Amino acid sequence: MEKITRDQLYKTKEFLDNYCRELEIAQFEFFFGNGSKENVMEKLKKFQNADGGFGHGLEPDFWLPTSSPMATWAAGQILMELDVDKDVLMVKKMISYLVDTYDEESGKWASVLPEFNNYPHAPWWHWEEGVQENWSFNPSIELAAFLIHWSDSESQAAKKGWRSIEKATVHLLNQTEMDNHEINNFQAFSKIIEAHSSSFEDKTGFSYEEVSKKIVDLAYECINKDVTSWDSGYVPLPLDFINNPDSSLCTRLGSLVQRNFEFYIYQMSDKGVWDITWGWGSYPEEFEKARIYWKGILAVERYKKFKAFGYLE
Repeated sequence: MEKITRDQLYKTKEFLDNYCRELEIAQFEFFFGNGSKENVMEKLKKFQNADGGFGHGLEPDFWLPTSSPMATWAAGQILMELDVDKDVLMVKKMISYLVDTYDEESGKWASVLPEFNNYPHAPWWHWEEGVQENWSFNPSIELAAFLIHWSDSESQAAKKGWRSIEKATVHLLNQTEMDNHEINNFQAFSKIIEAHSSSFEDKTGFSYEEVSKKIVDLAYECINKDVTSWDSGYVPLPLDFINNPDSSLCTRLGSLVQRNFEFYIYQMSDKGVWDITWGWGSYPEEFEKARIYWKGILAVERYKKFKAFGYLE
């Protein structure tokens, strides 16, 4: 497969510089240029509230300015990728927010809040009674892993994290299929918790290997393997579950991984970015802004995968 050229990368950067958020511009410069980790954190800090949680439309499909666990999850993913230390104030405040908003009975954080309804948002972010059932452990399992990763082992935060993980593991092992977003949460959790795999069984009653295999099996079953239908809309593709060549899914999926890269190249616009495959059906002006923000997010995410597989010049 032909590699992404420097000219194409330049076009992508030009689009981000002209239209997208400072956060994605800083990330793109960090991963593919001379940008710094500190600059990414400075841009991310603008989305953090005084209570330690994140908001302000960090996840572009809901524009709630106050804190939510879901927007905080989006921030945590960025901080995790930057390998930010637990003693950094931004992280300490975030962990404090997660401890304060954890629901002990369910072992979850609220995925959708009633306040979402007061601001522009996609229909799937609309709050109504009982909506949490639709989200299950998305993003709670990943938030629980954040607590373990960024807290001392005997802290209250870590204990809450392990209690959530125990409940989530029972849920996971009882599933025969799972939503692709929740699978992604479990994949991220598995990677974070690998450093604690030796104590996993003592904490949860299950083996880390058993849980990891279940996650991979659910991901494999979820992936749309019919290449002819990949352009039919919002469907789970191989690279939605794979970040680098070390993934065991690469072996199981074989040539479908390269076919996915080829599909990404086919879908790339002449400006070097990708459009989204979903719409809101409401708030048209705000949706068009969110659509542009998503183009920046998708560019960062997909270029990272091109780089990981050696497809960047």
